[in-house]
Amino acid sequence: MAAKLTARQQAQLAWLETLPRKFERLTRSIEQLSGQRADETQVRTTQRLLEELKAQASQLNLTPLGEAFGIMATMLRRPGGHQLKVRGLGELLAGAKINYEGALRSASTPEAEGPEDADPAAPTAP
Repeated sequence: MAAKLTARQQAQLAWLETLPRKFERLTRSIEQLSGQRADETQVRTTQRLLEELKAQASQLNLTPLGEAFGIMATMLRRPGGHQLKVRGLGELLAGAKINYEGALRSASTPEAEGPEDADPAAPTAP
């Protein structure tokens, strides 16, 4: 019998499938920041996207991915050197992609049913 994905895993997979397009969008935003072509509206839009991704990841129990997005949003909000932000965002995006791959692998692997999943109140054979 083939193992099935849980409802939680199916929800995670559905959300994770939307992320590659958002990663591309974030990459373009970081490139615009590095070339100093991004205006304040684009920065705020990117910040809002990152905060939404963080909230969505947290709702689906994808904590490492949510934390990566949260740190990126915080880095955009803070004052500081422009090149520091660009470099930090690039490195954090690379880390988020690694977390994405791990979350995708975890969500697409059926959970094993073992004796610990059995009903503890069920009678055992003598």
